[in-house]
Amino acid sequence: MTKIKYELIKNNKGDENVRLGKLITNHGTFLTPLFMPVGTLANVKTLMPEELKACGSSVVLSNTYHLWLRPGEDVVNKAGGLNKFMNYDGPTLTDSGGFQVFSLAKPSDISEQGVKFKSHIDGKELFLTPEKSIEIQNKLDSDIAMSFDECAPYPSTRQYIENSMRRTLRWAKRGKDVFNNPNQSLFGIVQGGEFEDLRKESAIKTVEMNFDGYSIGGTSVGEPKDTMYNMISYATKYLPKDKPRYLMGVGEPIDLLEGVSRGIDMFDCVLPTRLARHGNCFTRHGRINIKNLKYKEDFTPIEDSCDCYTCKNFTKAYVRHLITAGEVNGGRLLSIHNIRFLIKEMEEIRQAIKDDKFYEYKEKFINEYKNGR
Repeated sequence: MTKIKYELIKNNKGDENVRLGKLITNHGTFLTPLFMPVGTLANVKTLMPEELKACGSSVVLSNTYHLWLRPGEDVVNKAGGLNKFMNYDGPTLTDSGGFQVFSLAKPSDISEQGVKFKSHIDGKELFLTPEKSIEIQNKLDSDIAMSFDECAPYPSTRQYIENSMRRTLRWAKRGKDVFNNPNQSLFGIVQGGEFEDLRKESAIKTVEMNFDGYSIGGTSVGEPKDTMYNMISYATKYLPKDKPRYLMGVGEPIDLLEGVSRGIDMFDCVLPTRLARHGNCFTRHGRINIKNLKYKEDFTPIEDSCDCYTCKNFTKAYVRHLITAGEVNGGRLLSIHNIRFLIKEMEEIRQAIKDDKFYEYKEKFINEYKNGR
């Protein structure tokens, strides 16, 4: 058992940002760029592990905060670690709980020592520190663990972002100092909000700590798209070329392309399954809501060109019926389609980079996605 490794295969001709690579893990080797489905509670909602594999899934995410609350890291550890517990034979990644600092904690709950939470389950007082986050993740035994950080809200003042970013650096060092799972890799997280000099400082100082990979955090928290794309560019130029780069919480089809064009190798998002539960799905010609009355007697697949289980076996009319009738399988079938859509997009991106045609692919995809049929 070893740490993960990244190998660069090639760049798209004329642009060293656009990378085709390999992520070598204890549970297989996978080509990048790649999209990672999110299984917050050791389960991608409504889907079985074999269904994820059929979608082409590689790395699957789970959340440290949520698994800490239930079933508890010791239960997962006794089961043999996260992979065995959820019976997923691909690599796993655990978030640190940093996003919950954004979503559950108030600024007054954040101190140098750590973050106070009230459990979203029973209201119990909780306190999560960088050391505790790493201790939990070491026991969960994911392939990749994340440093504990503050995912700062947007907009925030420069002073707030500066203080938050530097505290995140101190937290990263504290976490790395206690990290002790030799079979697990630890990623550092770059913060700094929308400010170019703070992103640069965060990236350079995080890289100096020599993590196994690097993530860009604090994006997709309500900022305009152009601001998000700048946040990515401000950071990636200072990240090493021989380690993976992960953009956290981003999963819109166009955002994946924009991330790849700025040097990103790994993406994750709850979006495909969250949209599915509400009857929404990705298509080449933009997002559609299957609950729309026009699909009631539409006996064609969601997308003719899609090779997912849903599109090969069911019609829009049937999936719409399940969703409007409140049947769980409606959300399941749309989740399969949405996850496969993003993974297939990444497969096509990899082929385009291999063929030195990434920018032609990007232009064509965005044009079709924005302009519909």
